[in-house]
Amino acid sequence: MQRLLIKSPVAVAAFWIAVYLAIALLPLFVLLLYPPALTGRGFWTEFSVALGFVGLAMLALQFAITARINRIEASYGVDIILQFHRYISLVAFALILIHPLILFINQPETLKLLNIFEAPWRAKFAVIGTLALIILVVTSIWRQRLNIPYELWRTSHGILAVVAVTLGLAHGLGVSYYLGLFWKHLLWSAIALSALWLLIYVRLVKPWIMTKRPYFVEEVIPQRGNVWTLAIRPKGHKGFRFQPGQFAWITLDISPFRMREHPFSMSSSGDHPERLEFTIKALGDFTQTIKDIKLGTKAYLDGPYGVFTSDRYWDAAGFVLIAGGIGITPMMSMLVTAIERRDDRPYLLIYANKSWEDMTFREELDGLIDSIDLMIIYVLRQPSEDWTGETGYVDKALLQKYIPIHRGSRQYFVCAAPVMMEQVEEALHDLEVPITNIQMEHFNLV
Repeated sequence: MQRLLIKSPVAVAAFWIAVYLAIALLPLFVLLLYPPALTGRGFWTEFSVALGFVGLAMLALQFAITARINRIEASYGVDIILQFHRYISLVAFALILIHPLILFINQPETLKLLNIFEAPWRAKFAVIGTLALIILVVTSIWRQRLNIPYELWRTSHGILAVVAVTLGLAHGLGVSYYLGLFWKHLLWSAIALSALWLLIYVRLVKPWIMTKRPYFVEEVIPQRGNVWTLAIRPKGHKGFRFQPGQFAWITLDISPFRMREHPFSMSSSGDHPERLEFTIKALGDFTQTIKDIKLGTKAYLDGPYGVFTSDRYWDAAGFVLIAGGIGITPMMSMLVTAIERRDDRPYLLIYANKSWEDMTFREELDGLIDSIDLMIIYVLRQPSEDWTGETGYVDKALLQKYIPIHRGSRQYFVCAAPVMMEQVEEALHDLEVPITNIQMEHFNLV
């Protein structure tokens, strides 16, 4: 039974990859079933059509990837899924663009279809849908450079995606060369309706469910390093338990239908749903306002999410937690939960920050040492003259000094700024820590 439990996350992850590939390649298999009679169409024309169908299927699948489906998210983590969404969307975009380009080169007379005033309606749908897709990609890649507000971008992103998929499907049905049979119409209509339902669920159904499970701000606690802990309590329900290290999307003082939500890790114990704490550093426009949040303010949560949790590694001999700055937040949740569960395994915390005064949870962390097998190594980039601890950066030399000799016996959790995470990951690889034992968590998901 234990062996099955260990392998199950890998098996589930492989299963979802197989499902994705099967759906993405489904159009090609559909083309092979009752293909139309040959009419002298050449290889490049058929190849172009195949790319268009696969690109459209991949585009429709993006609605499922971004729907925060717990069973899928639990296999990979939201950060990996969103990265996959970004890159695979570009692949789908490329396939859809290559589809007409091949036709234009192979059959120059098809260029006249770009004239939407004189072209047949199926060609008009293709042109308008492609333009919507181009705008979607451009505004996503250069959103910050174009100064597009996140809420406006997210709303337009969904609308443009629906337009692109709907018009793409209408184009394929209008051409009807490969989709002439009723069951093929039905299959593609089912794919489009599934994508539309997922969008409706994310934008309307889930926010409606959240309104039935509100929270309120109970306390705002100042911490070191321009950091604030937001404590919230469920109102009229029991809240939710979470695995230490996970995060939730928070909507504060506005309706969840506004889609202005922000992801933050919980810093409290995963076993106390009656009070959830989020420790947030004042870095941007929204986080700068946390200190001014009034007690009693309504909050809505979508969660928990994330695979960055010690609970997934119940068979580990111990844990090495490596944090930089506000990356201490999920580590704090792991430690306080471990104390409540009387976990007797060893924990090593390597915590880097700018200065001693910036060390968030400094006093709280020192107070945990007597309650758990915990060793803390503080690393300062700008130490005072009387500092006798570690200085500089968390590099290979520092890690080699403290991590266990038997590298594969522990699970390593790293949460910090991107530069530090890359440096630590490279150092751990050089020290022959198995890649399966290294878990990474990024600050920013949006």
